[in-house]
Amino acid sequence: MGLLYTDKKIFHYTDKIDSLPRETGRILPPLHIRIKPTNACNHNCSYCAYRSDDLQLGKDMDVRDSIPREKMMEILDDVIEMGVKAVTFSGGGEPFCYPHLLDCVKKLAASPVKFASLTNGARLTGEVAEVFAHHATWLRVSMDGWDDKSYMEYRRCPDGEFSRIVENMRSFKKMSNHCYLGVSLIVDRKNAAHVYDTISCMKDIGVDSVKISPCVVSNLGSENDAYHGTIFDSVKEQAQEALSTLAGEGFEVFDSYHALDEKFAKEYQWCPYLQVLTVIGADQKVYSCQDKAYNLAEGLIGSIESRRFKDFWFTDKEKFFCVNPSQVCNHHCVSNHKNKMLLEYLEADREHLGFV
Repeated sequence: MGLLYTDKKIFHYTDKIDSLPRETGRILPPLHIRIKPTNACNHNCSYCAYRSDDLQLGKDMDVRDSIPREKMMEILDDVIEMGVKAVTFSGGGEPFCYPHLLDCVKKLAASPVKFASLTNGARLTGEVAEVFAHHATWLRVSMDGWDDKSYMEYRRCPDGEFSRIVENMRSFKKMSNHCYLGVSLIVDRKNAAHVYDTISCMKDIGVDSVKISPCVVSNLGSENDAYHGTIFDSVKEQAQEALSTLAGEGFEVFDSYHALDEKFAKEYQWCPYLQVLTVIGADQKVYSCQDKAYNLAEGLIGSIESRRFKDFWFTDKEKFFCVNPSQVCNHHCVSNHKNKMLLEYLEADREHLGFV
């Protein structure tokens, strides 16, 4: 298997890259869309960025929002017609709480569009699980607790939920080897001592990979780094041990546990990636990215509540330049490094391109 977690995928789409600057006047469809079908969730995670009063992400989110079925089918029709390459269902809320998710994935399974989802795994059962197992490209289960007690404390969910989700994942892997099953291990001070053991447990379950990521606790990179500073070395040692002793033979450990300052400060004035990977919220609004979803003042590109997504996308390129990262994005940003690469590519002097 090739590299799954690489920022260089975008360079397989040079036509898209070359269309990004304002002066080209060209608008090509996004390559990837995150759809947040519902803001409802069956868990109540203590660290959830969408429900934290201290983080800019999700500050204007209404937990009651959900994309109506008719509108969702219209969006997916547009996505297929436009030639979008992939759709990921995510939160906001828990995608598997969306009552029409089965209809969505059946439609996508019959199309060329690849699809995936983030989930807590609690509802990874029944027919919708079967469709994902046989047709989705990947599924990633978020994880924090390491047993029933700790999981219940993190998620404020019923006792025994961790064990139920473990069994859901075991059953899912038995259905089909088509869908790549990953786990996103969100690390904070409470579970920092259990990183290696949790990764080992996930391997025993039969998942394909574990991605280790830091919990974001502040809009400021320095405060996040200070929070993780007391556990950083221990987590990195456990990650290295997992890479050395657990990875291989069909099991990947991806260490994305890093100092967060590097993803906060921005010097560039426009965001190329918002034309590459865009976000549709449960409020039927289009946002620049997952780190600015439900932030109406700083992340909103426009509304599709009363118009088709394809009409919105291909009208007026100027909307893609409404976000100035140097002014409004000095917080966690998963696309920061990708933006820097794209801008460096686009800003190369054309007269000197041959001197490679």
